[in-house]
Amino acid sequence: MTHPPLAKIVRIVNTAVALALAGVLALFYWYGWRPLAQRSGTVEGGVGAPVTVRFDTLGVPHISAASEEDALFVQGYVTAQDRLWQMDALRRYAGGDLAEILGAAGLESDRESRRLRLRRIAEQAYTALAPAERAILASYARGVNQFLATQGDHLPLEFTLLGYQPRPWSAVDCILITLHMFRTLTTTWRDEIVKRAMLAEGDAGKVNFLFPLRAGGDTQPGSNAWVLAGSRTASGKPILSNDMHLEYSLPGIWYMAHLRAPGLDVAGVTIPGVPGVVVGHNQRIAWGITNLQGDVQDLYLETLDDRTGRYLYRGQVEQARAEREIIRIKGQPASEVTLWVTRHGPIFIAEGKERMALRWTAAEPGILQFPLLEIDRAQNWQQFTTALARWGGPGSNFVYADVDGNIGYHAAGKLPIRRGYAGDVPVDGSTGDRDWDGFIPFDRLPTVFNPPGGIIATANQNPFPTDYPYPVNGNFAAPYRVRQIRDLLAAHNGWRAPDLLAVQKDVYSSQFRFLAGQIVAAYEKRQGHNATLETAVALLRAWNGQMDQRQAAPLLIALIYLHVRTAVAENAAPGKGDSYQFPMASWAVEELLRRRPEGWFRDYDEMLLRALADAVEEGTRMQGRNMQHWQYGAYLKVEIRHPVFDHIPVIGKYFDIGPVAMSGGSTTVKQTTQRLAPSMRMNADLADWDRSLLNIPIGQSGQPLSSHYKDEWPAYYDARSYPMQFRDVQAKSTLEFRPK
Repeated sequence: MTHPPLAKIVRIVNTAVALALAGVLALFYWYGWRPLAQRSGTVEGGVGAPVTVRFDTLGVPHISAASEEDALFVQGYVTAQDRLWQMDALRRYAGGDLAEILGAAGLESDRESRRLRLRRIAEQAYTALAPAERAILASYARGVNQFLATQGDHLPLEFTLLGYQPRPWSAVDCILITLHMFRTLTTTWRDEIVKRAMLAEGDAGKVNFLFPLRAGGDTQPGSNAWVLAGSRTASGKPILSNDMHLEYSLPGIWYMAHLRAPGLDVAGVTIPGVPGVVVGHNQRIAWGITNLQGDVQDLYLETLDDRTGRYLYRGQVEQARAEREIIRIKGQPASEVTLWVTRHGPIFIAEGKERMALRWTAAEPGILQFPLLEIDRAQNWQQFTTALARWGGPGSNFVYADVDGNIGYHAAGKLPIRRGYAGDVPVDGSTGDRDWDGFIPFDRLPTVFNPPGGIIATANQNPFPTDYPYPVNGNFAAPYRVRQIRDLLAAHNGWRAPDLLAVQKDVYSSQFRFLAGQIVAAYEKRQGHNATLETAVALLRAWNGQMDQRQAAPLLIALIYLHVRTAVAENAAPGKGDSYQFPMASWAVEELLRRRPEGWFRDYDEMLLRALADAVEEGTRMQGRNMQHWQYGAYLKVEIRHPVFDHIPVIGKYFDIGPVAMSGGSTTVKQTTQRLAPSMRMNADLADWDRSLLNIPIGQSGQPLSSHYKDEWPAYYDARSYPMQFRDVQAKSTLEFRPK
């Protein structure tokens, strides 16, 4: 038998390896490199006059156009270059079309979106918009579709992996993305269900105590932003800071952009899929916006016949409207849903014999308007608040500053006027006695302008005064963050924009410091000695209140709080302790421990020490017996997964963030949990716009091979930031748009 010479075998192997490598490189180029955003050269068509886009070192587009229409067209185009799949996924999530690309895994999400009627609401809202607002959305949509028309043969990798082509973008899709944010920021119906269940099983007085609307001495107003008057800054001009807290996502929810056209020169963060700048500054004013936390959803118990759609209202039989929904499911037959829509809204919950309709301000006629470009163009407080008066929702807190030295705050959004009820539990819809009497007028919403102290500090707490003339409900935050913000800001003057990063990253928890003191005092009062608990108490006694990832005490006190909160809720409503996660729970627990009223616990100290022992046992299971070696960051680990790339075998984890240890907590200024954290950080310097700072958590691009996929994460994690280029733009590359 003759064997081939060794040299021939080597040649064959080398050829095979070379061909395999060439194939891998070809796939790499075709699916990974080709779809990357075009950041230089020329794009033909779609604009009425030449448009220049200068991309800075972070990939932020600085768009200069001869008309607002062209600027918005190009905004749509360049955003689609970086975030097209995210835009498509968001409109599918809102519209109830995820199962079409994900199969059965997306079905339950689609059913909820269809029950909320989000696409129907968006379509109805579009028909009610003023012609000028339709034109704004149309310009942006044309830009997205120009990208699809010219670059549709090399789309981002997600489309290839999921095996589908995106449909054209529409103005209604822009409204759908807006509704996605509306839904994210105003979903409170679950709190009604939880409180109702607790009331059914427990003591009404105790349960109501656990759902407070405010904390004593609330500082007005409320949101996750602050503004300093010139009297407190080094420059003598205001500084405005904003770090909105939202759920983690990859890519992040915000896209940075700068739009310049006649009458428009604005920079900041935008929502992919929506034209205009949401938070930022123009040449004269800066503003921040975060969630008002107002309750704009009510559940109504309806007496309804599922077969006919007939239901009772004020002693009369009314006919609900039937809406038929077809949900396409990848690889399976379509699912059909018939929805009954009553005068209060769609039948959203159907369990046992109960039928509950959901009334939501987003679905009310005329609520969804589009004043965002009007805000972007505003030059003073009057123009700014005139634009805010048209803001239907989501209910928001706006902080404001201008180059003339003025600072201000105004709540905005449509809040229902409830008739004789709080809106905290489902109510009977058949009587008609619990309907809404319109909405609170804009000029009666909380507002502040040039306060004497020169500080407006906000952190989601209740902004409505105790003597407010309208009944208001909401899932407002406890006042720990706002008090810490005000204390830090008032500590000295001469603030500069970079200094405020230290406030934004602050992780001191006065809530947990108080609870630690309660635990230590309870232990010191007891008779006897327990070596394990002694070590734990020593950790708490020496702790400085900082929720630092490297320390053991923050882990211990976080576990203690969970046990205390559950014990308190179980006392109020047996069997419902685990469901109690109301935002004001931390304040309710603290108030209970401060007052120690009778009727709750026979011995409060005994309850606290039991929670301590349970926390020590739990921590030991998690991180071992040596408490000195515990680390809070090993407990508060965050992993931000890409919804598609994460599922790629072997290499998928490369496209994710983490797992990474975090500092902070739910009541620290740097609000950080395993679910949410600051979604951006801005510090706008009104003395010199180019000294302003802005960064987002991960990066501008949603494409994994882009240099801007996650280039901002290290700075975000370390609470550093980047210059917010405005007048002096350091262009890394330039892209020209030219009319055909």
